[in-house]
Amino acid sequence: MGAQWKAKHKDLAANAKGRLFGKLAKDIMIAARHGADPAANARLRLVVEQARKVSMPKETLDRAIKKGAGLTGEAVHFEHVMYEGFAPHRVPVMVECLTDNVNRAASDMRVLFRKGQQGTSGSVSWDFEHVGIIEAEPAIQGADPEMAAIEAGAQDVEPGDEDGVTVFMTDPTDLDLVSRALPAQGFTVLSAKLGYKPKNPIDPSSLSPAQLDEVETFLAALDANEDVQNVFAGLGG
Repeated sequence: MGAQWKAKHKDLAANAKGRLFGKLAKDIMIAARHGADPAANARLRLVVEQARKVSMPKETLDRAIKKGAGLTGEAVHFEHVMYEGFAPHRVPVMVECLTDNVNRAASDMRVLFRKGQQGTSGSVSWDFEHVGIIEAEPAIQGADPEMAAIEAGAQDVEPGDEDGVTVFMTDPTDLDLVSRALPAQGFTVLSAKLGYKPKNPIDPSSLSPAQLDEVETFLAALDANEDVQNVFAGLGG
């Protein structure tokens, strides 16, 4: 959970497919500003591959590419905004938004952070490292994540979780390079994006079950907001 918070409860995850497609469509539109051809646009290629892996409908994918590239005549205006603060029990949080209405997003964040504490710019980001985050799963039995990280040029690796997903950390500028190199090392890339890794994550075992549930509920509410793309929490795995 250290690199990017994700809902652990299966019911939350099951109800999130529509939101996931919405978030990916925004990422696709932003990436397509630099060209509609994934072969010539590394950022677009990575997001398109991620969209296909989660079975985004082809018509939705194509429409997002065309809209972002300006091929439909529709104007696309999304602003990238970061919000910082604390979840309950002083768990640091970075919230990445892509919004077409900054005032709405700011108002929503003020309301959502009432159960925690919203901070000013820099109040929490100092305790996070900007990194490339690649989620991958073994494509062949016995694939060694440590060796794959070394050979592909990743900076760090977090062992596979209960779903068998391994997280590779890279320098932000090496994200596409490492993503391309991992398949040759026996791993299938599921997603690749820039994000934030906590430098001093809080051990979840230091919180009571009730406190951890409060944190999870707070993070889930953030993630459900229409303007929120990613939530990065300072919790250990």
